[in-house]
Amino acid sequence: MGIFDFWKGAGAEAPAVVDEAALEEAKRTEAMARYEELLATYDREMSGQFQAVVESHGFSTTSLRFTFDAAKNLATVSGAVDTQEIREKIILLVGNTKGVAQVDDRLTVSNEEPASVFHTVQKGDTLSKIAKANYGDAMKYPLIFEANRPMLKDQDLIYPGQVLRIPALRDGAAGR
Repeated sequence: MGIFDFWKGAGAEAPAVVDEAALEEAKRTEAMARYEELLATYDREMSGQFQAVVESHGFSTTSLRFTFDAAKNLATVSGAVDTQEIREKIILLVGNTKGVAQVDDRLTVSNEEPASVFHTVQKGDTLSKIAKANYGDAMKYPLIFEANRPMLKDQDLIYPGQVLRIPALRDGAAGR
């Protein structure tokens, strides 16, 4: 559990649910009531978007709760999941949404397992380069690809700012 950082400007585009220009204008003109109303709408819509994204990747959201604080660009995920892998994938799905800078992980796991290392993709990164840095072997990139499915659909489609999970190797060797 804890807070995970993400690049707010990177990630899958969430549908425009609030006119961001109107949001900024309301803030600038000190129309606080309107600003707070827009923020509350944005918070609700983003929370619904998180649930939809998680469900669209095949994960149950029955026991999960999603909230968003637009003023802090902070998403909160709470509830119970079966495995550490599911926990991490849900955190990544929420955090890799444009507009999210941090995810407050309040998920509990039924079967505790070692946590993966999270890696923020930099310009010029490839899965091979990330595998070499974390495992010492560029040819282990399929492990990273598989660990990030179904979020990754193509091993060549990663982008700067995206956060990936780097699981420990089965022999106990950990990333980094």
